[in-house]
Amino acid sequence: MPDNKQRRVLLTGGNTGIGYFTALELVKQGDHVTLACRNLDKANAAAQKIAAEAPEGTVDTAHLDLADLGSVRDFAESAPDAVDVLINNAGVMMPAKRTETKDGFELQFGTNHLGHFALTGHLLPKLRAAGNATVVTVSSVAHKQAPKLNFDDLQATRGYQPQRMYANSKLANLLFALELQRRLDKAGIPITSNAAHPGISETALYTSPDGLGSSKIASIGASIGLKFISQSAKAGALPTLYALESGGPASYSGPKSLFESRGAPGPAKISAKAQDAALADQLWIASEKLTGVVYDFG
Repeated sequence: MPDNKQRRVLLTGGNTGIGYFTALELVKQGDHVTLACRNLDKANAAAQKIAAEAPEGTVDTAHLDLADLGSVRDFAESAPDAVDVLINNAGVMMPAKRTETKDGFELQFGTNHLGHFALTGHLLPKLRAAGNATVVTVSSVAHKQAPKLNFDDLQATRGYQPQRMYANSKLANLLFALELQRRLDKAGIPITSNAAHPGISETALYTSPDGLGSSKIASIGASIGLKFISQSAKAGALPTLYALESGGPASYSGPKSLFESRGAPGPAKISAKAQDAALADQLWIASEKLTGVVYDFG
């Protein structure tokens, strides 16, 4: 990565896991990174650690709850007038029971996709103001396991299945990233949108009480299994950094070894569903209606 970028970077969920190590590396390169997190105490503690280890750049924090569209709007309004990089990193994974966001969306779809959809839309004028900005959205290898989105029941009000909804939300992340690039290109706006996935990495997603950690049995099982198949969160951050620096428009990056579960970053495989432009357009229209956020490409 080149030194002394000095970009304004907004990163969601950077207080732990791959987000933390993504932020650390960017600050080491001289960027200014804002950790946008729901828990400000944890964010501030992470920022202090980053600042002590990486004096080359700067870091601060801001409150952002992606499960609350009002919080998303308030954060976007408080952001700098020009944003060079937006990294849609935060997420929740597989709560045992169906849970809703403040706005009544299923928690995984509402947080992982709709929250980031609304955030990016609110920030679009500030991304445009920076000139040649980049938006990286973090998806997952789980996107390949997603069934075709059920637009009659996007919020899983009937027959909630944790793994299915997580996979759906990660498919939505990838559909969104690619569709955003199509719409930016059509409007002639010089912003890069791409996506990345961390492979199988040891992160707090597996123990968070808002997700998999809501089931003690599942959380313990995942923790044991991860010791054998996962890579570190620091390694899991590399595809996001690769996507930002080398991925290019509409690209998808991830680990290259062991079926994209670990290893050095590079181009990753996109499922046929994620490449479906008609499906992406349908999701975009539905997302605008659900969030009330309409992108201004004019």
